[in-house]
Amino acid sequence: MESKNYLDDISEIKSIMNKSSRFMSLSGLSGILAGIYALIGAAAAYYIVDTSTRGYLILDGAVFRACFAILIAVAALSILTGIYLTTKKAKKNNEKIWDNSSKRLLFNFLIPLVTGGIYILIILNQERYGQTAALMLIFYGLALINASKYSLGDIRYLGLIEIGLGLLCAFVPSFGFWFWVVGFGIMHIVYGTWMHFKYDKK
Repeated sequence: MESKNYLDDISEIKSIMNKSSRFMSLSGLSGILAGIYALIGAAAAYYIVDTSTRGYLILDGAVFRACFAILIAVAALSILTGIYLTTKKAKKNNEKIWDNSSKRLLFNFLIPLVTGGIYILIILNQERYGQTAALMLIFYGLALINASKYSLGDIRYLGLIEIGLGLLCAFVPSFGFWFWVVGFGIMHIVYGTWMHFKYDKK
């Protein structure tokens, strides 16, 4: 009986330590919705490129600007949805939305993401489009892995998948659009669904 109480105490201490050092209220539903936004955005971009007179992207063209606007809209919607649902879940779990653990999570997520974003903008400005999708997947995967130390550890698995897709995409850049669809669309829906039933439904 004492041994059982001892194990329960250890388990409770471990849980308290995890909660104090990690932000645990990320919403699986936000991942699902981010994937849906990505698929809708990809369909819109595909239609724009497919029906344009050029049929390809150039940096100073209207087609590129439209696709870039769609990308920004998808990112903005995903971020806003993530903030709303995560805040809602944090309140339900009596967890602070903005504390040391969430600050560490955000900071470590943004380091690879911002670095990758700047690098991608540099190569786009040089009209080197071929590796854009691969780089987006790789840097996003690195950001997820870097952030996983301060949140749900399962995030790193999505990060590894994104990096793997990015490396495959680098080998066949002509399929970059479809790798982007799988990485940011389908994988977000699969991962979000898994996380929703694993954590949110408890």
